Amino acid sequence: MAFDEDETLLQDDRQARDEGAGAEPAAREPKYYRLKRHLLAMTQSSPPGTPVPPERTLAEEFDTSRTTVRQALAELVVEGRLERIQGKGTFVAKPKVAQSLQLTSYTEDMRAQGLEPTSRLLEVGYVSAGDDLADLLRIREGARVLRIERLRLANGEPMAIEATHLSAKRFPGLRRHLAKYTSLYSALSAEYGVHLAQAEETIETALATPREAALLGTDTGLPMLLLSRHSLDGEGEPVEWVRSIYRGDRYKFLARLTRPAE
Repeated sequence: MAFDEDETLLQDDRQARDEGAGAEPAAREPKYYRLKRHLLAMTQSSPPGTPVPPERTLAEEFDTSRTTVRQALAELVVEGRLERIQGKGTFVAKPKVAQSLQLTSYTEDMRAQGLEPTSRLLEVGYVSAGDDLADLLRIREGARVLRIERLRLANGEPMAIEATHLSAKRFPGLRRHLAKYTSLYSALSAEYGVHLAQAEETIETALATPREAALLGTDTGLPMLLLSRHSLDGEGEPVEWVRSIYRGDRYKFLARLTRPAE
């Protein structure tokens, strides 16, 4: 039985290579591309949550290998057109959340989208500042830093993992205050009179680790959006350094650009 399954997989791989190579673009549309176009049209004409036919059905309908079907499905998941739910199957995805790049809290961002934000505390504790973190927070190397890691949800759906780092000396007792506020920025304002005024944010791509994938309900290795934010108060003093992992299949970021004066 094991030999038959291995042989089937080898045949699938050979068929997939044959389908993706050799033909001139004008002469014949590859089966892989035709299948992806069909699935893309389905995502545009079907409501979110519509199930995608099983791999075997698609392979038979398009006379192609299941390896080719998996490739097309995987690309559409990465692009945010389809969504995999472990143990249930693949479905048409909801539209991505379009978030403007501005100095606001997660709570404010989600409510602006008409979504209900919630957070689940994953870890909270103190760590020693390494060289880079000490520079960012302008504290001595080895000083105590409060690290707050939270799972961010919107309408109950996991969206991001956020790890915030703050100077323990500057914000004494902050750990005790967290339960009183729905937003960290509200806690900083109410308890310490600190208001964020500016920040530098970088956006990169990263692949989901097994832990991140499990928390976010996605696949290991799926492309994620990695955000790093360094926030300052009105006097230019550092307040926080945040590392966030956002689901690339559920998020997109918007920025308004203006041309500098000549």
